[in-house]
Amino acid sequence: MIIADENVHAAIIKALRENRIDVISIQEEYSGMKDEQIIQLSKDMNRIILTEDKDFGEWVFAHKVKEISVLFLRYSIDEKDKIILTLINLIHQRGELLFNKFTTVTINKIRSREI
Repeated sequence: MIIADENVHAAIIKALRENRIDVISIQEEYSGMKDEQIIQLSKDMNRIILTEDKDFGEWVFAHKVKEISVLFLRYSIDEKDKIILTLINLIHQRGELLFNKFTTVTINKIRSREI
């Protein structure tokens, strides 16, 4: 379901897996992969890109990349535990509804835009 970009904290990946969410970690399996390659991998595998990198917003909205799904996390390090809970609840509640959207996730707000 998820491809976690290299910048996603290992604790987040671990927590998702502990909550039965299928995660492929770029750091673990494809270290050094470029954004364009991650985008193609997500299309090929039909997975949502989980990232803390604003560049994926640029790919979607400035470069008009289509047929991808992005979960963009915005949090401070002291909010890590809260963002983990928010993310797990979001995935369990909305799951398939997160595809073909750019979703920004904070501890206070979740905003989804169609891609």
